[in-house]
Amino acid sequence: MKIRINWDTLGITASLACAIHCALLPLFLTSLPLFGINIIHNLFFETGMVTLAFCIGSYSFYHGYHKHHHNPTPFMLFGAGMCLLVMKLFFIQYETWLLVPAVTLIISAHILNFRFCRIHNHAHTDDCDH
Repeated sequence: MKIRINWDTLGITASLACAIHCALLPLFLTSLPLFGINIIHNLFFETGMVTLAFCIGSYSFYHGYHKHHHNPTPFMLFGAGMCLLVMKLFFIQYETWLLVPAVTLIISAHILNFRFCRIHNHAHTDDCDH
């Protein structure tokens, strides 16, 4: 039995996990530093989450574009969302203002990519090499 991974679903899940981490974790787990655990505003953890989102999204959108729909719109939405997500790492004081549109753009891009892949299933154009 061959296992198939739906990369858009994985990307949506990773984006939601990042949003939950950034939005809810500070509210509910503010006592973690008392136990020596610090993942709130931990640059290494934050960078890891952004890198994970970038890797999953890049593969998902490349696969969808190249094998299915040849529409650059999901790439553009994802790129804008990732730019905002990276800016969030540098401009801590605007974290919430950058996080909400970033996650919204990334999730919208994954949903759009998923829909385009389902609608077109497999579209051949001049740049197709398969």
